Amino acid sequence: MKNIIIKLLLCASIITPVLNGCGTPKKSLSSNNADKGYDVYLLIGQSNMAGRGKMLPEDTLKAIEGVYLLGPEDKPIPAKNPLNLYSTIRKDVKMQQICPGTAFSRDMYAHNGRPVLIVMNARGGTTLKEWVEGTHYYSEAVRRCKEALKYGTLKGILWHQGCGDSSESNTNSYLDRLAPMVKALRRDLGVGNEVPFIAGELAYWRPSSERFNQMIHGIGKRIPNSDWVSAKDCGPLKPASLKTSHPDPHFSREGQLLLGSRYAEKMIEMQNKH
Repeated sequence: MKNIIIKLLLCASIITPVLNGCGTPKKSLSSNNADKGYDVYLLIGQSNMAGRGKMLPEDTLKAIEGVYLLGPEDKPIPAKNPLNLYSTIRKDVKMQQICPGTAFSRDMYAHNGRPVLIVMNARGGTTLKEWVEGTHYYSEAVRRCKEALKYGTLKGILWHQGCGDSSESNTNSYLDRLAPMVKALRRDLGVGNEVPFIAGELAYWRPSSERFNQMIHGIGKRIPNSDWVSAKDCGPLKPASLKTSHPDPHFSREGQLLLGSRYAEKMIEMQNKH
């Protein structure tokens, strides 16, 4: 009888791990081991990434299905607009409105059904030199993204910045300055070139954007696994300003949503290559 009991115990010790998959006991989500179920995306840049498109009342009330935001305690919470609310570097909360992340995250979840965790850390009016390795903005983006990686895996980085670097001299050197920042980001976040980096064009109605947009089209030749998205037909937030010598650079609500969907389309395309 004793031998039979010992044999039964040995069988149980072999079968249980197998039932849990891959020969490893299944981990409880309540344990110290983080749930790796989220697809994490880092969204950084200046005002159009922070979001200036007009919000509707329901935007602040209804969570985006399947989408989570790294919240004030660096933990995932259901994502509601404005997504840049918990940025540690943002300007006044009243300035945070609809951003590309809204449509981007919605479309990414709709595409594969995996929960999305957005790390928003953008600030309006910033230049590239304020984002390079060693700066406060860079350090906060890395710190917060690392917190998010306790809950998931980094799947991509979105970058929308450039109005502050659209002079001829800054545009000419832009990719030479952006490339080391991207390399450092990937290194400090513990990922390689397999994580896509996508930048966006600037507003078409601003004369200085043409030069910058032509330049950003060459990002893929300068930075591994990178690409760009078009801002064509992404309309202005303040149409009346188009008649001035310095038209407002911000996209409308519809423009922000269109831009976000293009970011998602490009991200899916790049992810499918790997």
